[in-house]
Amino acid sequence: MNELLEKSPAACGAAAQLAGKYLTFALGSESYGIAVRKIREIIRMIEVTAVPQMPAYVRGVVNLRGKIIPVIDLRLRFQMSVAETNERTCIVVVQVARKGGGVLQMGLVVDQVEEVLNIHAADLEEPPKFGAAVHEAYILGMAKIKEGVKTLLDIDQVIGEETLGEVAARAA
Repeated sequence: MNELLEKSPAACGAAAQLAGKYLTFALGSESYGIAVRKIREIIRMIEVTAVPQMPAYVRGVVNLRGKIIPVIDLRLRFQMSVAETNERTCIVVVQVARKGGGVLQMGLVVDQVEEVLNIHAADLEEPPKFGAAVHEAYILGMAKIKEGVKTLLDIDQVIGEETLGEVAARAA
């Protein structure tokens, strides 16, 4: 039977809203995606200037064409082991929504960019319930791609208002 028919109407509506283009990237052996509309650009790994008293996952800031951009290491944000930087490591510059309105550009260090995928509603599943140890708010859904799964991230939740406030206050 068609999987889409087995989903509840609410799940079908949510999947339809999440369908679209996603930039996919790797952190270790895992694959993630961020909606293309949140992506500003992808740059090669450049020198990051450390900022004192930031959380460990905040690498610091970079000067991107005259604009200071905070940089977060997604591996550390997700409590993964540190990886050595190589020629595939890059910074994905995203726009993160602020609760009070407006957006802030942030750089995300990823192991490598994979591709841009057009993900259809039929390929989406709700995130599994992991329990309190995992921040389920970070995950928009799970995309079934060929034989694998890509975790679609809500980058606004991954960064979080607390991090935005702390970074904005210290980078200013």
